[in-house]
Amino acid sequence: MASNRDGRRDRYYEDDYREPARRRPSDDGRSEAGSRRRESDVRYRESANRRREPASRRRDYDDGYDDYDDYSDRRKSAAPQRRKRSAEEARRAAAEAAKKRKKKRRRIVFLIVELIALLGLVGVVWFVQKGTSIQKIKINEDDIVINDTVAARMEDETLKGYRNIALFGVDARDKSLGKGNRSDTIIIASINEDTGDVKLCSVFRDTYLNLGNDTYNKCNAAYAKGGPEQAINMLNMNLDLNITDYVTVGFTGLAKIVDALGGVTIDVKDEEIVHLNNYQISMVGKSDDDKNFYATEGKDYTAVKSSGVQRLNGLQATAYCRIRYVGNDFVRAERQRNVIGECLNVAKQASPKELAAAYEGVSEYISTSLDSDEIISLLGSVGKYNIVGSDGFPFESNRATGTVGQKGSCVIPANLEENVVLLQQFLFDDYSYTPSSEVTTYSNKVSSDTGY
Repeated sequence: MASNRDGRRDRYYEDDYREPARRRPSDDGRSEAGSRRRESDVRYRESANRRREPASRRRDYDDGYDDYDDYSDRRKSAAPQRRKRSAEEARRAAAEAAKKRKKKRRRIVFLIVELIALLGLVGVVWFVQKGTSIQKIKINEDDIVINDTVAARMEDETLKGYRNIALFGVDARDKSLGKGNRSDTIIIASINEDTGDVKLCSVFRDTYLNLGNDTYNKCNAAYAKGGPEQAINMLNMNLDLNITDYVTVGFTGLAKIVDALGGVTIDVKDEEIVHLNNYQISMVGKSDDDKNFYATEGKDYTAVKSSGVQRLNGLQATAYCRIRYVGNDFVRAERQRNVIGECLNVAKQASPKELAAAYEGVSEYISTSLDSDEIISLLGSVGKYNIVGSDGFPFESNRATGTVGQKGSCVIPANLEENVVLLQQFLFDDYSYTPSSEVTTYSNKVSSDTGY
């Protein structure tokens, strides 16, 4: 039994159940202790009774814990929301992961394509550098004539980004592509290197112009007298251009190019068929007098027998370009531009390997001032080129035909200056151009000689 602090034994629990008769009288001190015990006993009994009360009577007691119950309820109600948010986050995470996997696969595909293209480009480089058979006539730019006004324009924004190349087709059956050959085809190819837009403008071969040496005649005589260099000067001087490069192809070379590309699609007219086949015979046939030719159909050439859109092989396409008895020389030049345009369309669909093989097969039939790096650049960019304009010089609204003394029948620029203004509009979208003083001089001479 435990003792309290003043040494008396605590008989609290025992005294509660003893008979009152046995309790001894107490003095004042003991009476005070008994009073404290009785108060404790009362509190104990009230607590016991309270525990036995129904829940409804304990409401005031429980109200002190309402906040706790509310917190518990909030936790219970929030749990599904947290589970819902977690599921939504999981879906978002899964979608994001799928996107990343898709991007990764796309990057892998792009990488494979780039590697294939790179390998193809390596093949192009190898073929171009290997192709020493190409005829290269290096043009000395110091010998190229560019009118003073044009030289100044090359520094401003008007001509920035443009590259102009002269294309010559010569009537050569062998591989000789230099001077001594008249240029049957003269085309200015103006390339906007920023956009890939290409415009082709034929210069009609019988146009009466300054030949680049202050003599006047049909412009195709410039190539025969001085080769591509003089022909370039003829174009720059009369038309206010800045050409420094050229590509020349003979008839055999054009046929080889078309065959290497797998042919071109052309709409052949009924009246063109007989002349197309006759030109095929003249190019591959034999002759006893250099006037009449004969060849075996199916062996030496394949005859075109019907009109309409069809695939022409190299010999057929070249013969089509040469037709001059249907329409006039203006229509003939249009046919030539059509074939060039179709060659470009086919080349755009070809792989680098196919382009390299085509170049290798025709290089000996081509003469150019372009070096290997420039050829590679052009071949590598062929996919972005689009022919957006095609026309002929002199323009239809400012030309005439007539006989000019001993020079014979010529195409006459009715006003050379006005034609040059139209050319600048067509090639470079320059609608405020003023021709150079040199062009004014040549225009006056043409007018004096022709009466136009």
